[in-house]
Formats: sequence, structure tokens, C-alpha cells
Amino acid sequence: MSNAQKKKAMTLADIKSDKVVQIVGLEGDDASKRRLMALGLVRGKDISLETLAPFGDPRIYSILGYRLTIRNDDAQKILVTSS
Repeated sequence: MSNAQKKKAMTLADIKSDKVVQIVGLEGDDASKRRLMALGLVRGKDISLETLAPFGDPRIYSILGYRLTIRNDDAQKILVTSS
């Protein structure tokens, strides 16, 4: 990802309900990136926030036709941009 894309990107934890965004990158160590990619969180895929847990963590997202629950710590490692 270029520096211009990083400046324009936000994290998955920053998005609001019903907004569709596109994954542009992952941050963290190699093991964390591999785990997130195994869940379908790969560059170019659209993802949206469906709902929050009562205290805001974890959150439920919709990606690739299924619902995925992610903790906010992990959501902050996923860089997204408006699609």
C-alpha cells in the first residue's frame, strides 16, 4: 500500500453501521496477518459493520456473505477505505 493510501485509510474499528468499506491492508506481525487473512479479511474485499456487542466489543461484520465477529483490537489492524 502506498503512503497516500495509508493516509486516506481508516481502520475497521472506525467505521459506522451500514457503511460498506473496502479492505486495503493489514497491520501487525506475520502471524496476526495470516490469521486475519484466513478469516477472509484480504485486500479488495468489501466489508460492513452489522452490529455491536452491548459494550461495543466485539463487533459483528458482514463479509463474503457471512457474519464475522472481531474484537476491536483486531479491527484496529485492518485498514479500510470507502468503496
